Amino acid sequence: MKINKLRIAAATAALCLGVGAVYAVGTGSAAASSASVSAKDHDGPSHRRDLPDPYEFLPKVPGFTAYSTTVRDGHALPLAQWSGIFGVPGGKDISPELSWYGFPKQTKSFVVSMYDPEAPTQAGFFHWIVEDIPAGTTSLPENAGALGSTTLPAGAIQLEGDAGMDRYIGAAPPAGSGIHDYYITVTALDEPSTGLGATTSGALLNFEIDSHTIARASLVFPTMGPAK
Repeated sequence: MKINKLRIAAATAALCLGVGAVYAVGTGSAAASSASVSAKDHDGPSHRRDLPDPYEFLPKVPGFTAYSTTVRDGHALPLAQWSGIFGVPGGKDISPELSWYGFPKQTKSFVVSMYDPEAPTQAGFFHWIVEDIPAGTTSLPENAGALGSTTLPAGAIQLEGDAGMDRYIGAAPPAGSGIHDYYITVTALDEPSTGLGATTSGALLNFEIDSHTIARASLVFPTMGPAK
């Protein structure tokens, strides 16, 4: 699928990440150091703020266990999981390894997503969405979210997300916006396929799967961007 450059530009502008404006792309090691230090300084266990879990407003479903060998729940995302595409020096847009277990036996497929509810939009920002992951799949390898990925299970579809690209887009919290809680979520469904295509928005996908969701597991990564 071709990348929609107009949508990328609009998404970048919405996140206040114009090239040369926030992360000073191409200005040398000082800019890279700023982003790296921000991630490093907040790599300890998070202090949970009085902000609602974006899933608490949905119908209650059982939980199960998700974990990763490349990112730690409750800690900032490593720089490799930040977005070079959105101008973060050193960001590599590499999706983390993800594994899960303990989901209901009646599960027929999964959806995996990464969502920032605190992005400067009225609806947050979906950085990654994969639908129609077969029920027999219990893990995704690191960088499975690459453009044109060959390591996703057969039948799985990467949606374009809010950046207009069918791939993983890393974290890119705007300068001075504080800590953003990035939610990586595995949703178990009672249907083998959502029946939706790759251009479906994250909001529409989640609306459509609401009545088919039978369990959910989330990891949360509080990550702070650079100072203004």
